[in-house]
Amino acid sequence: MATRHDTAAPLAKEGGAAPARPEVVRTTDERRRARMSRRWQRDMRWSPYAFVSPFFLLFVAFGLFPLIYTGWASLHTVELTAPTDMKWAGLHNYTRIFDDDFFWNAAKNTLTMGIISTVPQLAMAMGLAHILNYKLRASTFFRVVMLAPYATSIAAASLVFVLLFGRDYGMINWALHFVGGGHIDWQNDKWPSQIAVSSIVVWRWTGYNALIYLAAMQAVPQDLYESAALDGANRWQQFFHVTLPQLRPTILFTCVVSTIGASQLFGEPLMFDANKGASGGAEHQFQTLGLYLYEQGWVNQHLGRASAIAWTMFLILIVIGIVNYVISRRLRESS
Repeated sequence: MATRHDTAAPLAKEGGAAPARPEVVRTTDERRRARMSRRWQRDMRWSPYAFVSPFFLLFVAFGLFPLIYTGWASLHTVELTAPTDMKWAGLHNYTRIFDDDFFWNAAKNTLTMGIISTVPQLAMAMGLAHILNYKLRASTFFRVVMLAPYATSIAAASLVFVLLFGRDYGMINWALHFVGGGHIDWQNDKWPSQIAVSSIVVWRWTGYNALIYLAAMQAVPQDLYESAALDGANRWQQFFHVTLPQLRPTILFTCVVSTIGASQLFGEPLMFDANKGASGGAEHQFQTLGLYLYEQGWVNQHLGRASAIAWTMFLILIVIGIVNYVISRRLRESS
């Protein structure tokens, strides 16, 4: 006769809790998946910061720290021969440069050369972009040619323009003499020297801005041109009434960038000077703010004064940025 060996579950004591269930033991695969999941979450959380950290490290080392240190040095009297020997001067360096006629001369030269170089540069870039926007043979070749001056060394380009604008044997004076004009001293006269230096900037940056305008033109919807053509608009009317309104943000961007570049003009006037000095000519006729800063810091060895000039230029760029923001905001509101 079979005997039952069933065992009853232990009864809980009166007033006591029921016995706990046995814990589920995780397998090795489950623990591995859990570790991989936590690692994946950490990777997704911190990897973007690791990818962008080199930029911020370089920015802090070569951008933020020099900016702060220059601002601190501008409030001290410090010489290039003893850069660690600082004496508190307050705002004396700023009042000193604002009372200096050479500073205002450099600021005026920077303004005039900026206008002379920026306006023709952007106008020519717009025209070249409009031509390249049409279907042309070897269009890629022409685009590469447009970008070639931008990739050329400033020193090499400036030396070539020095030869072109030579007083006695320059090709520009030869061409003027050929058409009945007189010889011009491009390096010693005020306005001719500024025009010559500005021509280097125009030659170097026109193709770069032309490609920016070309990219913006290719983003204009073709439906607008087709509608304008149906209304009887010719090529010029389409350009002025369709293309230019669509390029207003791009034109504003290039104007701001060109203005910032003109305020930092340094290499072209330095190499154009016959004596290769920082004075910008015998009578400072084409000395820019960049050359004036270099002259004060590395020629006259006044690092505190040069730091004040650098911060003044930085504040000018901030004002330009604010003006850009206000104009762009009004353009967005009007559109």
